[in-house]
Amino acid sequence: MTTNDDAGKTEILMPRPMAPRVIEQLDARFTLHRLWEVDDADAFIAQHASRIRGVATGGGASGRVDKALIDALPALEIVSSFGVGYDHVDAAYAGTKGVVVTNTPDVLTDEVADLAIGLLLATLRKLPQADRYLREGRWLEKPFPLSPTLRERKIGILGYGRIGKAIARRIDAFGVEVVYHGRREQADAPHRYYADLAAMARDVDTLIVITPGGAGTEKIVDSRILEALGPEGVLINVARGSVVDEAALIKALHDGTILSAGLDVFDKEPQVPQELIDMDHVVLLPHVGSASVHTRNAMAQLVVDNLLAWFDGKPPLTPVPETPSPR
Repeated sequence: MTTNDDAGKTEILMPRPMAPRVIEQLDARFTLHRLWEVDDADAFIAQHASRIRGVATGGGASGRVDKALIDALPALEIVSSFGVGYDHVDAAYAGTKGVVVTNTPDVLTDEVADLAIGLLLATLRKLPQADRYLREGRWLEKPFPLSPTLRERKIGILGYGRIGKAIARRIDAFGVEVVYHGRREQADAPHRYYADLAAMARDVDTLIVITPGGAGTEKIVDSRILEALGPEGVLINVARGSVVDEAALIKALHDGTILSAGLDVFDKEPQVPQELIDMDHVVLLPHVGSASVHTRNAMAQLVVDNLLAWFDGKPPLTPVPETPSPR
């Protein structure tokens, strides 16, 4: 609701709740419309559309900024999105309308890379299973079974952007070979490039997925890739659930097509298939790749700072490639 104190302020739409520090700072500077609090979202947008110049979104289904919403906001100038992935925003269409889209890269790179290494080690060395084994008193009966190892493995990284490179650097420190597949070979990369994902999967026994989500990568890790990975293969996914064919993965884990998987993301999260939950040879995390207080605060601040910069007449700090800043 607009008050007299809000008169003349730039109006920002927030489709779903975001971190308190985002809401507090945007409230102080702008007229912030909390869409999740209204009874009729369509009617509310229609009433305020001509004055809404920015959107702050946290992603997810309720935070989607699609063609319909962009078209419904004729005064829209910028969408400031929380997270490095922005497949919930139709950035390509926004670019055709002159709308800038920003995300929150860099500030979460190290956190997600650290988590990926932790998940890799937890999956290979069966750390959660060993913890449960001790807590259940089973160590009193006999030692915990021997686990697979990181030693002598060859690791392929699917997605060689900021986070992919950070993961690769960490793996280098373990003295383990790293190769990568991406949209194109990077001239300055210290690791071998594979133009074909299936060929890389055949040559490695561990696949770490950190490629962006979206239509271009949907189910890129399918039954063919899992079969190529082989019976000693381990899949680590810290990207998007949509990147992996979840049904094919469940079948591959059940049939022994691959050895194990460590998953931080799922296709329809927070819903996780019961088949995965029932498997004791996988490690499952509730999408916590960047979920530390330090990093989430930095991401939240970047959402705010992109909006502040734009409406102060400056270039946005982190525009996505589809919408380079006109300033």
